[in-house]
Amino acid sequence: MQVYADNAATTKMSSHAINAMLPYFDKVYGNPSSLHSIGQEAKEVLDAAREKVAACLGCEPREIYFTSGGSEADNQAIRSAAINGARKGKKHIISTAFEHHAVLHTLQKLEKEGFEVTLLDVREGHNVTAQQVKDAIREDTCLVTTMYANNEIGSVLPIAEIGAICKEAGVVFHTDAVQAAGHIAIDVKEQNIDMLSLSGHKFHGPKGVGALYVRKGLMVHNLIEGGAQERGKRAGTENIAGIVGLAAALEDACANLEANTAKVVAMRDKLIAGLSQIPHSALNGDPVNRLPGNVSFCFEGIEGESLLLLLDAKGVCASSGSACTSGSLDPSHVLLAIGRVHDVAHGSLRLSLCHYNTEEEVDHILKVVPEVVTLLRNMSPVWRDLQTGKREYIL
Repeated sequence: MQVYADNAATTKMSSHAINAMLPYFDKVYGNPSSLHSIGQEAKEVLDAAREKVAACLGCEPREIYFTSGGSEADNQAIRSAAINGARKGKKHIISTAFEHHAVLHTLQKLEKEGFEVTLLDVREGHNVTAQQVKDAIREDTCLVTTMYANNEIGSVLPIAEIGAICKEAGVVFHTDAVQAAGHIAIDVKEQNIDMLSLSGHKFHGPKGVGALYVRKGLMVHNLIEGGAQERGKRAGTENIAGIVGLAAALEDACANLEANTAKVVAMRDKLIAGLSQIPHSALNGDPVNRLPGNVSFCFEGIEGESLLLLLDAKGVCASSGSACTSGSLDPSHVLLAIGRVHDVAHGSLRLSLCHYNTEEEVDHILKVVPEVVTLLRNMSPVWRDLQTGKREYIL
């Protein structure tokens, strides 16, 4: 049996998205910027996709800009807010210590350009509170940017509460919703979200296409210069097939959100209960406010890389954290941010489920993970030292 349990890294495309895309490779292939009939047919398709995405987020179609993915959308949102803030003499930005690197690296660049960044602590409950945000806001704060849900440990942030605080303080609020869109109900107006990023391949759409919501009235600044596509804010001929696939996948996910969530949460909770029985293990992330499909654990006395390779040999595809940093030998910055020490953070496992997973697959995971953990521990001199008392257990 092969089990794909790495849906936080990417998802397989749904037949709904694939079938929606097919006509736009060879039948409706025009450039939507062209004035002739074939081009205008493509423009109508682009407009229809924009309307679908807007309907899923509770906003207006003209507030949606299509991008190459979540990273580009994050960069454009944060840089736009920073530029707008600097023009008013406001150069302070608030974020969290466990953001995706698309956000953290952008903030690091802005620090070199004279901005001051406050990263909120996430050790308490493996999450942040709205009160933390409120306490951090200053007169010169131009932006609060927090992820909607953490990609590695699954914590879902109090987005509506943060949005309300930002609105009251007159501070722009951006959220990286790459892990949340299609999995959690989102209404940008009700939640007072000013900007939001998402990516199609996280909810069974295609890779290489994303979207940025920007509340009407906010100035958007270009990352890519060139033509007048996306109302002059994102140059480059639109990827019509990809955009259609993203819109179809998001529409399908939102239409089936309740049923899919119920199925995935049940499997997630069964996995958490089962893996919690492994001695000297710990669940990472908020145990209550958590993504439906996220299961993140640390196992003391093992190395995550070996765990993943042996699990793969037994048919389980998983990860130790973000796919964006899987080539790094350093422990996850997310796990360090929540207080895991290096030795424990190295022994991490992230399982991320979707509605395509089955109960039988969960049972298979629960069978092989304890076997592999036991095998690795029996081979580990660190585990031997822990058992003989030469070292003290951390978990």
